[in-house]
Amino acid sequence: MKTLVTGGAGFIGSNLADRLLADGHEVRVVDDLSTGKESNLTGALETGRCELVKMSVTDKSFADLVDGIDVVYHLAAQADVRISVADPVFDVDVNVLGSVNVFEAAANAGVGRVVFASSGGTIYGEPAVLPVDESAPQRPLSPYGVAKKAAGDYLYYYQQVRGIDGVVLALANIYGPRQDPHGEAGVVSIFAGVINEGKAPVIYGDGSQTRDFVFIDDVVDAFVLAAERGDGLMNIGTGEETSVNELYYEIAKAMGSDAKPEYGPARTGELSHIALDASLAERELGWAPKTGLPSGLAKTIDWIRS
Repeated sequence: MKTLVTGGAGFIGSNLADRLLADGHEVRVVDDLSTGKESNLTGALETGRCELVKMSVTDKSFADLVDGIDVVYHLAAQADVRISVADPVFDVDVNVLGSVNVFEAAANAGVGRVVFASSGGTIYGEPAVLPVDESAPQRPLSPYGVAKKAAGDYLYYYQQVRGIDGVVLALANIYGPRQDPHGEAGVVSIFAGVINEGKAPVIYGDGSQTRDFVFIDDVVDAFVLAAERGDGLMNIGTGEETSVNELYYEIAKAMGSDAKPEYGPARTGELSHIALDASLAERELGWAPKTGLPSGLAKTIDWIRS
């Protein structure tokens, strides 16, 4: 099978590319390398069945890359809530217009399947009930969440009117090897990276805010399954809330550190509490998370230290 992964040099995309190659598929990665790293694809490119095209999904010539592709995995995004708040026009350009460019190209080329990476951590806003399921209202509180919701709505249009067979995966907070410890997002890698350098991480807010942390290997499993079955919006998460304070001390304990975190002001646009009910994905995809937080943290810490 011929696959295309937008954002395939990034944390999630490169792990997905490795899995697709291991499953015997051909992979075309499209990434402008603004945040992704070509080094993430070293092993993939050495197989001879993976190619990297350095291009933004907003580029009109993206359409030339889709001919003959069986499945498009659309992961490319401006993924920082803070950047979306500071520059919502840029966020719309990448996350909405870029997504429409991808969907339009897929529809025109007759691509068999599109799997879109949405954000379960932002599209629902502050849900009244946790864990939240797909029937809850989508009332995002950040430009990033609004853009992800809009892109999902566009994919629905392309399904209903243009004949694309697609699915939207609303992802929880993903962590694991290859997540940039010096990036703007990915609190697990950031905490582990700072502790590894002998410094004290900064927690924004009082640390009582909760997130649903799901390991990268489990997320890749969901993408692979979604290429074969499922329809519409599906949450991908554990359904469990972990506070930022709890997460920090779990990581510090695992790394043998007794450093106390520093605290800064809460960030605009970030939620207080979120956790995703993934029962629909279990029913429709046969998916469920396999990696518990302690095990996932240990693997991530090993990667940071290496």
